[in-house]
Amino acid sequence: MFKDKNLSPKQLAALTALLLSSLIAISVFVWFPDWKVLLAYFLACFVAIYFILDQILDHFVYRKIKLIYKLISQTKASKREEAYQKYILPKKGIDEVREDVEEWAEQKFEEIKKLQSNEEFRKEFLQNLSHEIKTPIFSIQGYLEILGDGAIENTSSALKYINKSQANVQRLVQLVNDIDIITNLEINKEPLLKHQFIIQDTIRDVVNNLSLKLEQKNVQFSFKKGCENPIQVFADKNKIYQVLSNIITNALKYGKQDGEIIASVYLLEDKKVLIEISDNGAGIAEEHIPRLFERFYRTDDARSREVGGTGLGLAICKHIIEAHGESIQVRSKINVGTTVGFTLPSKG
Repeated sequence: MFKDKNLSPKQLAALTALLLSSLIAISVFVWFPDWKVLLAYFLACFVAIYFILDQILDHFVYRKIKLIYKLISQTKASKREEAYQKYILPKKGIDEVREDVEEWAEQKFEEIKKLQSNEEFRKEFLQNLSHEIKTPIFSIQGYLEILGDGAIENTSSALKYINKSQANVQRLVQLVNDIDIITNLEINKEPLLKHQFIIQDTIRDVVNNLSLKLEQKNVQFSFKKGCENPIQVFADKNKIYQVLSNIITNALKYGKQDGEIIASVYLLEDKKVLIEISDNGAGIAEEHIPRLFERFYRTDDARSREVGGTGLGLAICKHIIEAHGESIQVRSKINVGTTVGFTLPSKG
């Protein structure tokens, strides 16, 4: 028997015609107790009522529903949509149509939320970008004014302000370069040049390049025991070098004096390799972790500016790793340290 909440228009017309034709046939049978007459009236009434109801439902109900579907899609119906409306839609019950509309409404609600979120992100990004640019510009402007007011005649003072101006110019250059990198990654302007290479060798190259900074803070670098054996990954070596450089530089900046940085490399299932860089620094509060990969996000604005950087390093890492179809994440605990890990494919 039909389930009342899943009736299609034709099923509804057939059920109604069956009930009405049965009542009419029984009424006629009371006056004319002839089975042939009963059957004739039943069939004639069933066909007539079914045809009328089917046409009414199709013309006055489902044509309106088809219009709603067209309004939902907001486009001229494609051949696929026309076939759907002609062959599939008439078989759907009203409740199923309602569920489709509710699903569409929920989807649009999510799209609106996403657009609102993107708009807030855009505003925050522009505000942060403006702040990041103004800070070094105002510094340079101040130093130049001091030099113009006579400090340039004092050689030692002039040299100090010139060096500070140069440092702020370098910061602006780095900021522009980082924004350019992120923009190119977002629009896929720079294709990935993937090939096989040993990830431990790349980690060592990064550490060697940062050896002076490691010595200045007396930070010891090492591979976790059992992770020294060479493991190959299939990725863009230059971009992964940049990821590792950003992560290890952050570990140096925010790590403690006389600390340590440990690299771990694990071969996982499904042809994946997990790379982790850990430090024993101050750690990051849990509420900051979900936003660490946002552009310009800083857990401690004053401290971040003191140690330098553009606030785009982890955002760049995220873009590069996701461009490889992989993921990056952070684990951290206050007064224990921070671990940044990401995966890469082991084979092409």
